Amino acid sequence: MGKRAWLATLVALSLGCDGEIGEFGGPPRTADGGTQDASAGGAGGTAGTGGVDGGAGAGGSAGAGGSAATGGSAGAGGSPGAGGSPDPCANGPLVAPIPGCAPATPASTGDAHADCVARINQFRWECQCLPPLQRWTDGEACADSNAEYDSVNGVHASFTAIPCGTGARAQNECPAWPSNASVITGCLQAMWEEGPEDGNPDTVNGHYESMASTTYTQVACGFYTTPGGSVWGVQNFD
Repeated sequence: MGKRAWLATLVALSLGCDGEIGEFGGPPRTADGGTQDASAGGAGGTAGTGGVDGGAGAGGSAGAGGSAATGGSAGAGGSPGAGGSPDPCANGPLVAPIPGCAPATPASTGDAHADCVARINQFRWECQCLPPLQRWTDGEACADSNAEYDSVNGVHASFTAIPCGTGARAQNECPAWPSNASVITGCLQAMWEEGPEDGNPDTVNGHYESMASTTYTQVACGFYTTPGGSVWGVQNFD
């Protein structure tokens, strides 16, 4: 089974509210360790260990399999410059992400919040020549509380119950992952690999759409480790 098909079986996109909501699953597991989407307002069971959530875009229509996030599409990709090595970013953002883009995770700074934002921006730049999002430092304490709240109340329960600031416009979530590092390396990679909306109701693309949006300007990452040792990761976009 292809990677996108595997992701589609794990994730169901939630009903759109005022923002995008997405939860994303971890590595493949045995039959008794599978994952299900539990996005707010969407059909689906509770999130399992290493779960992943899909999202509906602000102002966008929700549908089985996902919906596009709010935000303009990336500009036309550039052609290689004359002489020297081809520069895919010479003429600005690419229309679509570079296929199979999987950049090596940068060395950790020891600050998971900063490393998460850096990883998102790494995908944006190295895989599609998109400008970086700002680190929403004022929203990080709230994002941490979102992750803790959801670990007890379910994926995206915090999106409306504990809005951050004036309320984030999109939320991706990585429920029950093994560590902060695995959220940053594995969950964010899998979210990016969904790629742009393709019109197929059986695929989910909401996480990528949030990460690659040209409408959102900042992102706050939050983490919470449960008493059992699993990590819930939240990324709030605004």
